[in-house]
Amino acid sequence: MARSHVLVTVTGSDQPGITARLTGIIATSTASLLDIEQVVVQGQLTLALLLALDDDDGLLKDLLFAAKSLGVELDFAPVDPGHPGAPKDTQRFVVTAIGRSLGARELHAVASTLADHQGNIERIHRLSKGDLGSVEIHLGLPSQADPEPLKRALLELGMQESFDVALQREGLFRRSKRLVVMDMDSTLIRIEVIDELARVHGVADRVAAITERAMQGEMDYDESLRQRLGLLEGLDVSVLRRIASELPLTEGAEKLIETLKRLGYRTAVISGGFSIAAEALKARLGIDYAYSNTLETAGGKLTGRVIGPIVNGKRKAELLELIAQAEGVLLDQTIAVGDGANDVPMLEKAGLGIAFRAKKTLRERADTSLSATGLDAILYLLGISAEELQDATARFG
Repeated sequence: MARSHVLVTVTGSDQPGITARLTGIIATSTASLLDIEQVVVQGQLTLALLLALDDDDGLLKDLLFAAKSLGVELDFAPVDPGHPGAPKDTQRFVVTAIGRSLGARELHAVASTLADHQGNIERIHRLSKGDLGSVEIHLGLPSQADPEPLKRALLELGMQESFDVALQREGLFRRSKRLVVMDMDSTLIRIEVIDELARVHGVADRVAAITERAMQGEMDYDESLRQRLGLLEGLDVSVLRRIASELPLTEGAEKLIETLKRLGYRTAVISGGFSIAAEALKARLGIDYAYSNTLETAGGKLTGRVIGPIVNGKRKAELLELIAQAEGVLLDQTIAVGDGANDVPMLEKAGLGIAFRAKKTLRERADTSLSATGLDAILYLLGISAEELQDATARFG
């Protein structure tokens, strides 16, 4: 006897027992349940069931009667069993949109960009609570499609608009990140420590000029650091200690680190800044590792020199790898966050490289970019919802 494929759709006010009642009826019939999806939005249920059933089966009549008694609507439509559906070798990705408040205009922009690059939306899941601040979009791309043009288009969209959009390949490693490393100056904290020292020492303009030359590519990072530190010679170490004790944290930094610790992540600061500040931040936030430049002192004053190798871009990437090895974590399970050109090697080595409130050149080199929100938005990139965070807070205090 021929068997038909039928898609049954149930909608209405959600209540306990609807799915149990309907699947119970199916279980006592000769039909086969081939697929099921369910979502509840603002108390409204949408349940879809794909069935294979005999043509003379009375199952649909029984389901319609049960739906009426449950106070929900039930519709059904035949489905061609020979339809291939989504190709089995489709590439799976997740797009995370994050903003202070998302609306139809923002989501239309994202959806249009996905459509322009052959992205087929399969599921949309809300991550935020209260205002629509973040959604996670699961999509498929044709197996032969290059995802890079879509990634660049989404980054460009984020730079044009007041929200962030991240593209990640869906898979085990997206959901099993274990190590997060971060730059310090203008990332975990809102200031550049060397600029604050220069201001106190009366050489702010000269230090800024050297920084600008380095940014323009007229000198490398190591040389620019040596020249800037040379201008700080004679500064009392107490100034650095005072600044280190009063570091202004970036929005969301404390929440991010606290949540990561509760969830068992390991954290690190890898900075081209100074060890006194990095160690103070490590102790203050409970960060697991801190690597930065150690300043030479004599008689309680800075000599203008660094002890040991400079923590430059190359060294940052090496330290990321060393920490990952020490923790037994694959690089695919790491996240690196930074804002400057010397963070590029670290971001490129990590499984997920995030440019945080960075210039366009760094954004284009990173896997994704965050500018519209605080550091705690990184939790959304991990697929962690606000509801899950609230539950974790209630459990662990």
